[in-house]
Amino acid sequence: MIVHPELRRATRPARRPLLTATLLLGAVTLTHLAQAALLALALAGLARGTTGQLPWLLAAVLAVVAARAGLAVWQRRTATRAGARVRVSLRDELLAHLGRLGPAQLTTARAGAVRTTLVDGVEGVDAYVSRYLPQLLVTFTVPPLVLAALAAVEPWVLLGLVPALLLALAGPRAWDRLLAARGKEHWDTYEGLGADYLEALQGMPALRAAGAVGRTRARLEKRSEALHRATVAKLRVSLVDTGITDLAIQGGTAAAALLACWSAVTGSTTPTGTYLVLLLASECFRPVRDLAREWHAGYLGVSAADGLAALRTAEPAVPDTGTASAHGQAPPELRFENVRFTYDGAPAPALDGVSFTAQAGRTTAIVGPSGAGKSTLLALLLRHHDVQEGRITLDGRPTTEYALDSLRQHIAVVSQETYLFHATIADNLRLARPDATDDELTRAARVAGIHDEIVALPDGYATVLGERGATLSGGQRQRLALARALLADAPVLVLDEATSAVDERREAGIVRELLHAASGRTVLVVAHRMAAVRHADRIVVLDAGRVDAVGEHPDLVEAGGVYTRLVEAGRAHRGELAA
Repeated sequence: MIVHPELRRATRPARRPLLTATLLLGAVTLTHLAQAALLALALAGLARGTTGQLPWLLAAVLAVVAARAGLAVWQRRTATRAGARVRVSLRDELLAHLGRLGPAQLTTARAGAVRTTLVDGVEGVDAYVSRYLPQLLVTFTVPPLVLAALAAVEPWVLLGLVPALLLALAGPRAWDRLLAARGKEHWDTYEGLGADYLEALQGMPALRAAGAVGRTRARLEKRSEALHRATVAKLRVSLVDTGITDLAIQGGTAAAALLACWSAVTGSTTPTGTYLVLLLASECFRPVRDLAREWHAGYLGVSAADGLAALRTAEPAVPDTGTASAHGQAPPELRFENVRFTYDGAPAPALDGVSFTAQAGRTTAIVGPSGAGKSTLLALLLRHHDVQEGRITLDGRPTTEYALDSLRQHIAVVSQETYLFHATIADNLRLARPDATDDELTRAARVAGIHDEIVALPDGYATVLGERGATLSGGQRQRLALARALLADAPVLVLDEATSAVDERREAGIVRELLHAASGRTVLVVAHRMAAVRHADRIVVLDAGRVDAVGEHPDLVEAGGVYTRLVEAGRAHRGELAA
């Protein structure tokens, strides 16, 4: 009956309502005992042929039944509120922790597995905490009281009840280790299947294009069969527990009845005592039966406890020990000083001694061939990882001295992989600034080159987007993300391949408008196509994790080297498209 530490911890936000629910459950149980005592008196009166008190006793029984109904409703409502509080608090905590873990965690954990833990696992914890734990406390409290009452009436009956009660409570514990192993196997399989299904649904267009739908369906069928086997294996062990409990309850009740009858025959117990023993013996086992039922209801929470604990205690990729606040709207200077970083297991550093300055209020472009280290540079700026050598400063202060939330709110990012939610266009834009006015939405959309296409939609800015913005083209999604970043009004704007899905002829115009609108901010532009960077104040050229050159577009083209090759490759690509 040891409660998992993670499940005990989950009760903290709702200890008072859980205590109330437990007390009410105890009161409900006491009404069963009161009913048994009243019925024993009524039956004893009938046996003696005295019925004068029978109407009053039956009226008292009805009153007890009515009181139990009211207490039961009150108890269920209180337990439901407690469970909801536990559920909301646990999900809020886990989601906040996922935010602190950042992209590094989401690249190693499957989204479907995390979803299963956050949804199904937390639901299981709700049932365990709100239903099983109160019943557990009642089970350890009420039967000893009943046994004490029966001992005063007929001590011999304890010879049948006590061993049976101990077997019902302690017998199933012999299977706890095997049940825990089967439960973990079941949860891992269930979690994996959920992740596979989510991945298949999200990747359905790619599966259709590759002709892999049939193969994926076959793989999911095998996973479903594995889940079925794991479920049956867990049920077999669980049924053994149930069988032991039922055997002990039925055997104990029968033994108590036989002992009560023997006492009645020998005359050592009054008729009232005999009926009391018969009725209370059954009530002694009622909490145990209820406990077995609630155990099955909350077992999913037990299975998910390890996964919840692993998610909650996962260590962030970077420590949030900074205390400084990146306040103010003045554009800051960004400086990279001898930055070096190597990914775990990589044979060579992704960045090796990178140094340059992004001047305050100016636009700095970062270009280079694939694998040059551009994305790593931005990940270090946002502290998804920390530099291993050197440092990055914001307004002269190392980024490690800022609180993570403050640092990241100071930097608006538009990446190549945009994410739009199943909500209206206006709601998606206002994620950056909830208090933005309609005029501000329109102004940001105009700068991003998406306003005319929005107003052409049937519902304009009230148009509800499909999941991940599936009802829009790739270029429209990117321009909406640009508008959202402009609304954020952060002093630092990072454009990471932010116009890669936009038509190249339109890209130059959007970039010019964007840089004009972003005046007064420090802008970092990362791009492959030269139209997105040629108007930058400075261009930093990366190659193999090192700074190859720094300058303006004409000077870099004239100097030759990596930048010139990138420009020539872009021209050749445009020529191929034109042909």
